[in-house]
Amino acid sequence: MTAPLHFADAREAAALAAFLARLIHYDRAAAVRLRAGGGALAVFGRPPSFEVLAIRTARLVDDGPLDVTVSAGELLDGIEESAGKAMVPGPVTGPPWTGVLPPRGGWQQLPGLPDALGLRAAVAGAIAEFRSRDAELPPERGTRAERERIGREIWSRHLPGTRVPLRTVHAAQSLGFLPGGEVPVRLFAAGPWLRLSTPYGAVVVRESGPVGLAVSPV
Repeated sequence: MTAPLHFADAREAAALAAFLARLIHYDRAAAVRLRAGGGALAVFGRPPSFEVLAIRTARLVDDGPLDVTVSAGELLDGIEESAGKAMVPGPVTGPPWTGVLPPRGGWQQLPGLPDALGLRAAVAGAIAEFRSRDAELPPERGTRAERERIGREIWSRHLPGTRVPLRTVHAAQSLGFLPGGEVPVRLFAAGPWLRLSTPYGAVVVRESGPVGLAVSPV
């Protein structure tokens, strides 16, 4: 293990633990890439159901640089919420996406994004449509492959008036980035990358295709 990370606020340790637990819910063997420097930490994860990158940030007391890919489960086990610190486990060989992160700079805000209430309504509508279409499938077509096809069709649609796939908003809500109530939400673009950002985290998607394919490593 490397030296522990010390959070500027113990509540950020708890927030990171909640984020890691959600990632593990979707993938027990999840890996995350950690980047730290200048008193800030960025944790990148990829929940497989959504084909997006999720980013959770935190403020650190430490200023030293860190760039490593580790087991999400081991990192979660090493978080001491009451002490506001986390032990960083040993590095692992990460999946391909860990070498294909979005750019650090060059982001420009885009207009036209609905507020948090509108985003949650869009997700609820898509879920309701999926359940309705699933219920209408005749027995001979009620296969996993058919359900996955319907899901891909629905979640690949763009949020009306934007370039954002619905799966991006669904991921933000599922990962706890769109909790109830008024939440500031902004949309940014940098080249082919789109980033949906809230105070609780960000979800990033590459417009030209699934994350991790046909892109240059950074």
